[in-house]
Amino acid sequence: GLGDVYKRQDLRGDPLVMRSLIDEKLQLEEAKRKNVTASDEEIKKALLQIEKQNNMQPGQLNQYLKEHGIDRGALVDQLTVSILWAKLVRRLASQTTEISDEEIETALKRLKEHASEPQSRVAEIFLAIDNPAQEDEVRQLAERLSAQMHKGARFSAIAQQFSQSATAAVGGDIGWVRPDQLSPELGKVVAQLRPGELSAPVRAGGGFYLLLVVDRRSGAGGGGGTADDAEFDIVQVVFALPGQPSEAARRAAIAGAQSVRSAAKNCPDLLRIGKEKAPQLSSEGHLRASQISPQLRKLVSGLPIGQASEPIVQKNGVGIIMVCAKSNGAKHSEPTREEAAESLLRQRLDMLARRHMRDLRRNAYVDVRVASQ
Repeated sequence: GLGDVYKRQDLRGDPLVMRSLIDEKLQLEEAKRKNVTASDEEIKKALLQIEKQNNMQPGQLNQYLKEHGIDRGALVDQLTVSILWAKLVRRLASQTTEISDEEIETALKRLKEHASEPQSRVAEIFLAIDNPAQEDEVRQLAERLSAQMHKGARFSAIAQQFSQSATAAVGGDIGWVRPDQLSPELGKVVAQLRPGELSAPVRAGGGFYLLLVVDRRSGAGGGGGTADDAEFDIVQVVFALPGQPSEAARRAAIAGAQSVRSAAKNCPDLLRIGKEKAPQLSSEGHLRASQISPQLRKLVSGLPIGQASEPIVQKNGVGIIMVCAKSNGAKHSEPTREEAAESLLRQRLDMLARRHMRDLRRNAYVDVRVASQ
């Protein structure tokens, strides 16, 4: 997924990609004008978040970028713009009327009334329509991004670069919500999606949405965890493949993974052998079901404790996974004032981000120059 998205710099002639690049340029210029900056620590944190979203160990991202010919500087530039825009929007929000205690109390009351209902961890991509003439163009972009994700591109990476919602900076992650906390059009769609399922483009709120239900859990009164709350201690061993592996390289990686699978009788065995045979991409860790890609979640959930999976062939390598321990998620607490305030702030940030981006586009003079080949 990373490779599919971050190589968009090579597609500047594409009008749909050009739209995203122009928006980033406008956001960057506005941040400079308002003296908004991003620290090295903030950029480092964003890079670590990408590693986490891709189930990588700290430091593995640089290796991945190098192996797949992705320019690290272009990735850092994109993350920097995302950070600057999020900070700018928050600054704008702080200059408007503060959220009142009455608003928070009303929102908290509503949260408590619906606390026993199932909640979904939702991620969004929002593509704005600034004038009616853009309707078809934006729909085509939504459909094209949807097709990329069905081919394996990560939702979070697409959201960071194309979404025009304030949540773009965090990969489109809205957080845990119930359908009634969203607009009626979006709430209806979320209620019908299964965990790991991507929606078709949804026309609502001045543009098109793509929605992903990352996870689902029972409400605060549900009395315990569900399958979607499961937590796993796992060991994984991955035999890396180059960007465009030969069939011989693919077969060799599968054979190597199969030999490790046959030799490992338990998690310590698998980790030890993995460190010997494939040290760079062998690791152990603790993951919630929501942190595992939808394609692998069903496989991991069905694995008996201490039994290695069959070799899993992916773009970057061939892997083996073993579940060392499994537990249900903890019972969820009652809604708090902080959660109610955060929900209201998110809505306000979203509205400000869209309005300010629309104004920047309307006021901008864009001189597009394509370098000669």
